[in-house]
Amino acid sequence: MKLSRFTAYMSSLLLAGAFALTGAATAQADQPADQRAAATGYVALGDSYSSGVGAGSYDGSSCKRSSRAFPALWAAANSPSSFNFAACTGARTGDVLANQLGSLGAGTGLVSISVGGNDAGFSDVMTTCVLQSESNCLARIDQARSYVDSTLPGNLDKVYDAISAKAPSARVVVLGYPRFYQLNGSCTAGLSERERAAINDAADYLNSATAKRAADHGFAFGDVTRTFTGHEICSGSAWLHSVNWLNISESYHPTASGQSGGYLPVFTAAA
Repeated sequence: MKLSRFTAYMSSLLLAGAFALTGAATAQADQPADQRAAATGYVALGDSYSSGVGAGSYDGSSCKRSSRAFPALWAAANSPSSFNFAACTGARTGDVLANQLGSLGAGTGLVSISVGGNDAGFSDVMTTCVLQSESNCLARIDQARSYVDSTLPGNLDKVYDAISAKAPSARVVVLGYPRFYQLNGSCTAGLSERERAAINDAADYLNSATAKRAADHGFAFGDVTRTFTGHEICSGSAWLHSVNWLNISESYHPTASGQSGGYLPVFTAAA
């Protein structure tokens, strides 16, 4: 009889503990994701699409970080306990590993990153397509796609592994790239429709490869192609710069509207 009472007593304690833990977990799950992220630090990593090249209002550094870029806009709206803006124009995966991970730590609750386009030769692809023949353009795109197949996944794995090791509690959101062109749109000069379609397909190809690596690491992927639909170059309402010969670095990058209307809603939903 005494054993039965002891067993019942211990069972009640275990059940009470289980309910207490469940209640705590439920309460945390009921918190909005942005509130949980705001209670800890936010670190923004990556390339020019994260630093905000094309949006203006830069910080004066060589990284061209913009106050109109989606990381700065999200931080201003959500007031995280700390905000470290490490993204830098021109960054490749190796640059992220070497120069951008220092602010990550056990207290980091949210990380955003866009990277891979420069590794795959984004700038050279567009230079080739604008200045050379259609056949050279298509050949350079095929070369970039081969790189995405053979080399980029391993480079992304190194970056994602390092983020997980340095910020094990963080929610990581990997942002993709928009399609550049609205096909059969308002453009009457410049690239051929075949070139524009091939560039769009290459963006999708890069996004698919990046999304697969992100998912395998347990990271969220933010697909911005849907928010930029209707706002591509040749749409008449573009959120992307076309070729800008007076400021070539801003070519094919999101405008301030592209950051606030194309990237910010996708990141906010994923964060």
